[in-house]
Amino acid sequence: MKKSSIRRLTMSGVAAIALAVISAPADAQFGGIVYDPTNYAQNVLTAARSLEQINNQIQQIQNQATSLINEAKNLASMPFSTVAQLQAQVQRTQQLLSSAQRIAYDVQSIDQAFSTKYQGASMSSSDQALVDGAKDRWQTSVGAFEDALKVQAGVVGNIDGARTTMNSLVTSSQSASGALQAAQAGNQLLALQSQQLADLTALMAAQGRAQALDSAQRAAAQDQAREQLRRFLTPGTGYQPGSVSMFHN
Repeated sequence: MKKSSIRRLTMSGVAAIALAVISAPADAQFGGIVYDPTNYAQNVLTAARSLEQINNQIQQIQNQATSLINEAKNLASMPFSTVAQLQAQVQRTQQLLSSAQRIAYDVQSIDQAFSTKYQGASMSSSDQALVDGAKDRWQTSVGAFEDALKVQAGVVGNIDGARTTMNSLVTSSQSASGALQAAQAGNQLLALQSQQLADLTALMAAQGRAQALDSAQRAAAQDQAREQLRRFLTPGTGYQPGSVSMFHN
């Protein structure tokens, strides 16, 4: 028999066996193992969908973890605070104001001083009383200018501390890891501005006090000068001659 004939018979046998396998029932294939292509495809699709759901859940968990990390950063507070330093600077300025000489920053003290020292010169006051009053008012004015200079020196001394504080707060704001740190840095910058405004207010108050007392002293001096001129021009007993001894025996 020729080789070509043998080959044709072999191929026909393989085809017949394959046809028998395909036409056999599902529970008779592969030695009794059931194989259903439709059920297998559905199982594969179900497994793919389950895997996709698991991946989505994993992504959600990762997103939640990232959100919690961001919230933790947003809730993290600044590592340092400048409030105590700013309060100390304000207290130093307040101490300078409270050490005002003679006439304090108090309404009752001012009323008492102007009702006694800066009222019009009394016609019944002695010349020595007028001189003493003028000297006392002058000393009060000089003390007020000294107080103003002390407040100015204190405010200037606070400038260097304010510069250091501002640099620290700006650096912290730029490197803030969350919203809370950025907000805290901004609030402390506002506190620094408030402290500088307090210094400016104190400086203006000290200068205004010195100028007001100086103006009051000048007004009282003018009134006293009129009284002294009146006394000088008031006719008196005139000149009374008396004996004068030039040499002693």
